Amino acid sequence: MNKKDFRKYAHELVDWMADYMEQKESYPVTPQVSPGEIYQQLPNDAPEVPASFETIFKDFEEIIMPGISHWQHPAFFGYFPANNSEPSILAEMLMATLGAQCMSWLTSPAATELEEKVVEWLRDAKGLDSNWKGVIQDTASTATLCAILAAREKASGFSINQKGYSGKEKYRVYSSLHVHSSVDKAMRIVGLGEENLVKINVDKSFAMDPEALELAIKADLKKGYKPICVVSALGTTSSTAIDPIDTIGDICIQYNLWHHIDAAYAGTALLLPEYRWMSKGHDKADSYVFNPHKWMFTNFDCSVLYVKDAQHLVHTFSMTPEYLKTSHDQDVNNYRDWGIQLGRRFRALKLWFVLRSYGLEGIRKKLRVHLSLTQSLVNLVENESNLELVSPIPLNTICFRFVDKSFGLEKLNEINQRWMESVNATGKAFFTHTKLDKKYCIRWVIGQTDVNQSHIDKTWTLLMEILEDIIEPNN
Repeated sequence: MNKKDFRKYAHELVDWMADYMEQKESYPVTPQVSPGEIYQQLPNDAPEVPASFETIFKDFEEIIMPGISHWQHPAFFGYFPANNSEPSILAEMLMATLGAQCMSWLTSPAATELEEKVVEWLRDAKGLDSNWKGVIQDTASTATLCAILAAREKASGFSINQKGYSGKEKYRVYSSLHVHSSVDKAMRIVGLGEENLVKINVDKSFAMDPEALELAIKADLKKGYKPICVVSALGTTSSTAIDPIDTIGDICIQYNLWHHIDAAYAGTALLLPEYRWMSKGHDKADSYVFNPHKWMFTNFDCSVLYVKDAQHLVHTFSMTPEYLKTSHDQDVNNYRDWGIQLGRRFRALKLWFVLRSYGLEGIRKKLRVHLSLTQSLVNLVENESNLELVSPIPLNTICFRFVDKSFGLEKLNEINQRWMESVNATGKAFFTHTKLDKKYCIRWVIGQTDVNQSHIDKTWTLLMEILEDIIEPNN
């Protein structure tokens, strides 16, 4: 493709993108395709000869688009959102155009210094400790892995990276029963083993029980284990339960453990002063992660990891062969030394675009709309005698289910699963589920960029109509 054609097709693509943003509600939230259906439409061999852009884009529209789940649809209520926004998309286009490789200050000075500045803005806007330093990672999974690796190295005197495990280490890491699966995976990757991740019981609100945590630590010490880290959740994945990080922080200090706070989704709420109660005691912790790509209108992927002492990251990850050394290394942040990846994208650019385009005031306004919509939905659920809320609702995730005293738990779980799957099959809305106290419940997460009351009302009507069809034969 020559430069002239690039200009022509780029304009056409931007028009298509703008149309999509305006028309995304017209698509089914999830595709009506069977496994293998897209794969079978693609040739068995890579193309030998070039195709025209018109041909490629025609195939995109006819083969790819019918198999897309539309995460930006306002009726996408599953998982947690990976929402975007117009300014973030425009920044992503610039990132792709520049093709900057941002591994060190020298390779992209503006990228490094912009990253340093925007993470400071967010730190201060969220009321985090002003001494903490931040770095942009791809996902919270990677950030949590970095934190556990740093905890391991600190516990070993930074020797395992050099010498490997001696076989005598009996390290233990602790989290609640509702920890994100990325922690289990991190235990595998860092070589500690899943069996050394101790899952702590939760209280009635599904938050970690600090008394149970301390008992587990004491029991492990008696058995000859060495506790090294606690991962707490400022918003669990299942229900956004808020672990008592202040009390957990005291326990970590008492036993000299690294405390990592996983605030991947709920951390955005700290931009609202009225939600700062969630972060009380965070300054006792060692690291904290949140994802602007979940609830801050910034394209996936963009995760910010904060640490109390950045040197723990540098000592864990720094590796500077001769060909990477520069004369500026002592005066700048080389973020390649703050994480796993050597190559780094210019993620700070889209964060900068979002912060400047919305302003903190605009972001807070949207967050408050989502929280208000959540309360309106809570009222609807509470007014239905055959529905129940399964967990507290500190933010904008609602866990609810159909209940009927004439059915046992197994039957109720079956009905609620069929209810959710029937709704999803319509393509008009999308939900995911969890189990709390063995109860199958539907998770309704209200965090899409453009969601409003009409989407809540339409989806509620759909849910009630389908529930009536499902329970009628059982009566």
